[in-house]
Amino acid sequence: MAKRFNADEIFEMAEQIEANGYRFYLTAAEKVKDESLSAMFSRLGQMELDHEETFHEMRTHLEEEGVPRSAFDPDMQAPAYLQALADAQIFNVHRDMSGTIEKMKSPVDLLKMAIRAEKDSIVFYAGIRALVPEELGREKIDWLIEQELSHIADLRTQFRTFTK
Repeated sequence: MAKRFNADEIFEMAEQIEANGYRFYLTAAEKVKDESLSAMFSRLGQMELDHEETFHEMRTHLEEEGVPRSAFDPDMQAPAYLQALADAQIFNVHRDMSGTIEKMKSPVDLLKMAIRAEKDSIVFYAGIRALVPEELGREKIDWLIEQELSHIADLRTQFRTFTK
């Protein structure tokens, strides 16, 4: 039987994804020698920290709205979807990617890893979007997806610079 995720757990997972992204980008910014790439990684890290705070606020808002944390998905579709993602190991919210940075041989490797992680977070956020009622901030999920897409665009621009 699939684990049933509740609202608090889902937002907690999202917070963890963003915290991992912050640590990754901070570590990457320290590792790379290229100043423009380091600056971009630092900027993206700060944005991830801001996103983590957004999810924290959404979790806090659950309590204020009196939303039962254990009965968040009325259609019972999203938990099965999220469990499938977790089972397929498309993402692991408990994995701290900053430890793997030391194994990266080049800025291109770091950029590829960052792009993959951003794509994985978009998949996750698209999955949870259906769980978030309008009154609890679905527009924030849409905004976060747009932010992650802009991160990919920035990363791909840098990737093209290093692969010319």
